[in-house]
Amino acid sequence: MIDRVSSNSNKILIVLHQENSTPGRVGKLLEEMGYELDMRRPRFDDPLPKSLDDHAGAVVFGGPMSANDNDDFVTREINWLNVPLKENKPFLGICLGAQMLVKHLGKQVYSHPEGLIEAGWYPLQSTSEGDKLLKWPKMAYQFHREGFELPDGATLLAKSPSYPNQAFRYGEKAWAVQFHAELTQVMMQRWIVGGAERFTMPGAQVGSQHLKGRLLYDTALLAWLIDFLNLVFGPAPRNLNAEPYQR
Repeated sequence: MIDRVSSNSNKILIVLHQENSTPGRVGKLLEEMGYELDMRRPRFDDPLPKSLDDHAGAVVFGGPMSANDNDDFVTREINWLNVPLKENKPFLGICLGAQMLVKHLGKQVYSHPEGLIEAGWYPLQSTSEGDKLLKWPKMAYQFHREGFELPDGATLLAKSPSYPNQAFRYGEKAWAVQFHAELTQVMMQRWIVGGAERFTMPGAQVGSQHLKGRLLYDTALLAWLIDFLNLVFGPAPRNLNAEPYQR
């Protein structure tokens, strides 16, 4: 059984990368599990805590930038990941957050050798190690132009044809996923409008396919997200007698 939390705090640190970003369904589900959200935007000079003693864990979300960028805030975030790793606190990296964890662990974030991107819904295949933990969706929503190497010592949980490393676990409490289960309907529509220029790139799907795919595949993706957050974080520590959040 996973010892998920080691503090009495109900706060989860939420790291966002755009001025109007939200934690979407991840934030909503964590709140329904009894957590408070401590949202910070290092890109806009919000400090990151020197310790997670006052937090039950952390989530680093995605963004349009690259983990390979030389911006000061990118470097600070990558270096800061030593905090949850050293303190053995539950950590989840999503897309850019996953890639930052990979960089912190000494591996590479890279573009596809044939210039392919993933923008839309794509097949996802769980590994045998992933299957031991929970049921994975067959399709996942993607919105990225880079992938990553698997860190040394990490356990691959899910893969896909174009970008093989889609989810992994590092140690007992660090988790990373390349795909996006956090999007609400409104968030997806905003991404489709804001990212429309990507849909002409190799491998991308047009906006209508994003919305059609949501009708077909999102129920399974949301079910996975609920189970996954219960796996990573469990109920808030001051509410440990509560049942895991149910869909």
